[in-house]
Amino acid sequence: MQAIQVRKELTDEWDNRGVKKGMEYAILTDEITKAWSGMRTRQYKNFKGLKKENLRDNMSTLELVLNMLAEATTTELSKAKAPEDFEKNRQVAKEGGAIAGDARKAIEASSGRPVITSKNAVDFTQVLSEVVNALPDVEETDQEEAGVKK
Repeated sequence: MQAIQVRKELTDEWDNRGVKKGMEYAILTDEITKAWSGMRTRQYKNFKGLKKENLRDNMSTLELVLNMLAEATTTELSKAKAPEDFEKNRQVAKEGGAIAGDARKAIEASSGRPVITSKNAVDFTQVLSEVVNALPDVEETDQEEAGVKK
């Protein structure tokens, strides 16, 4: 839900700055994505094996958080800098994305692992199912805690 709110605040800001829906939104989104992830939106979708699926719905938690950081930062920079034309909005989008890109690089340097993953919603659903199936039966756990012996 928060990711949707962050995106809405960004698009509202773009509306206030005269950015046209459709192609201009797509270009600015692509600039943000490239700046934080190192890939254009289409490259990112291809990396995850997506065709028409929504990229956000197929991001890991960390990918989604960094995308939100990039969009929220772009919104704040736009409010502060008040870009007056498309090219200035484009520069703000690159700058906002780059700040999240710096965070991604710092995480990768500290963890020694890439943040961007080829895993998608199918993989995440499978992991969630495995976690749920590994949990003890709630009824058994409740009985054990109540001191009921089998």
